[in-house]
Amino acid sequence: MLARALAGAVLGIDAYMVTVEADVASGLPAIFTVGLPQGAVKEGRERVVAAVQNSGYLVPPKRITVNLAPADIAKSGSGFDLPIAMGIVAATGQLRSEDRLGRYLLLGELALDGGLRPIRGALPIAITARTAGLAGVVLPRDNVAEAAVVEGLEVRAADTLLEVIRFIEGSADLPRATADRDALFRTACEYDADFADVKGQEHVKRALEVAAAGSHNVLMVGPPGSGKTMLAQRLPGILPPLTFEEALETTKIHSVAGLLMGGKSLIIGRPFRNPHTTISDAGLIGGGSNPRPGEVSLAHNGVLFLDELAEFRRNVLEVMRQPLEDGRVTLSRAAVSLTYPSRFMLVAAMNPCPCGYHGDGQRRCTCNPLAVQKYLGRVSGPLLDRIDLHVEVPAVRYRDLADTRAGEPSSAIRERVARAREIQRARFEGRADIHANAHMAPRDLKEFCSVSEGSDALLRTAIARLGLSARAYHRVIKIGRTIADLEGGGDITTAHVSEAIQYRSLDRASAAPAPVHA
Repeated sequence: MLARALAGAVLGIDAYMVTVEADVASGLPAIFTVGLPQGAVKEGRERVVAAVQNSGYLVPPKRITVNLAPADIAKSGSGFDLPIAMGIVAATGQLRSEDRLGRYLLLGELALDGGLRPIRGALPIAITARTAGLAGVVLPRDNVAEAAVVEGLEVRAADTLLEVIRFIEGSADLPRATADRDALFRTACEYDADFADVKGQEHVKRALEVAAAGSHNVLMVGPPGSGKTMLAQRLPGILPPLTFEEALETTKIHSVAGLLMGGKSLIIGRPFRNPHTTISDAGLIGGGSNPRPGEVSLAHNGVLFLDELAEFRRNVLEVMRQPLEDGRVTLSRAAVSLTYPSRFMLVAAMNPCPCGYHGDGQRRCTCNPLAVQKYLGRVSGPLLDRIDLHVEVPAVRYRDLADTRAGEPSSAIRERVARAREIQRARFEGRADIHANAHMAPRDLKEFCSVSEGSDALLRTAIARLGLSARAYHRVIKIGRTIADLEGGGDITTAHVSEAIQYRSLDRASAAPAPVHA
């Protein structure tokens, strides 16, 4: 006897339908799973048999063949346990009705006692089920919150295999989960860390405001204890709230990575990822035998903070070039090639030298010039070119620390940033590839970044004296465009360009003295 159940699998951050076919025939007792099952899918046979028997049903001593179609794509994960079990129960004639079996997508890992455990990728699979026109999905209770944000789809929560069997038969019902999007987004802008807590460093706050307004990458250079990490942690609080589309895409990545366990639904705040300096290139960019998203993708639509940038291995830093430039990561393996979105703000911090006090007026640096140059050289020129703002963060003065007045709150800065982003949204309307000024390609600068004659002369002088690369030149113009947007969106003036050039401190530090002509 043959029976079919519907399941889903994740490929990248999207999902596809899988038909689970179970056939029971005479022969030596065995269960064969075909259709390129991997690791956990193969081991699922033992879990399925124990779960079915402990739920009061029989697995007959016959030849049972389970096919996962399409058969040319490798299947991984433990979510196939539930549909395989339902297929076997139906194929052995133990279901009183199979009407709902073809209208609901089933997904879940089985415990040996028949209980259901959560799986990865519930959100993209629910989206695929709605696209396929199914009535709904049946999931473990811990997964229903994320799937419930998909409108037009029944999301049913189950705790055991027995509950699912009775629901498919029509003899019992399962609770239907719903999500209130408005209630979720009302808490999107509530951050514990606030810029009002930061003493002094007004020019650094201004630089971070510019970076947030145009989604620019920023590097902070300063001695230990100057507040670089504290400032970076407060950056998500001044970014505009996520739109629903951005929240959905961000949540899909975290769902695939298995970071939405415990009843979480949507990612409603900007992600903030802070990997350790010992991270591998695969951990940062993504990878593995079954490729999974790395930190650059988990930071999509948010902030990736790399503290002590010069302490990361060079090969780890160099793999960030593609996501910084393209906003996506492509992981190629022998069997599959996957693309993960990775449009994030890179915020990096580093000391100016090995001891940390080069250029500090309060403490003496113990490093020789060669050691300082070698330390800064750990971050390659091409990577620095992809970082828009280079900001010096000096040690905090005592009078700033002793000042009892509260600084400007994040909410006030966020309002200015949001107004600048609205100007950019109107400017780039109809351009799906540009979300902020930092995403403009060089060909877009002529159209969107008109520079006054005086500003052009200033740029020409800066290029001659600082030796800016073409990429750095384009970034100065983009920063000038963002500064102008913060002031209302007019033309880029000399004052805007002058401030933008000040945010290229490492270019100034490395510039050779201008040649003297007779």
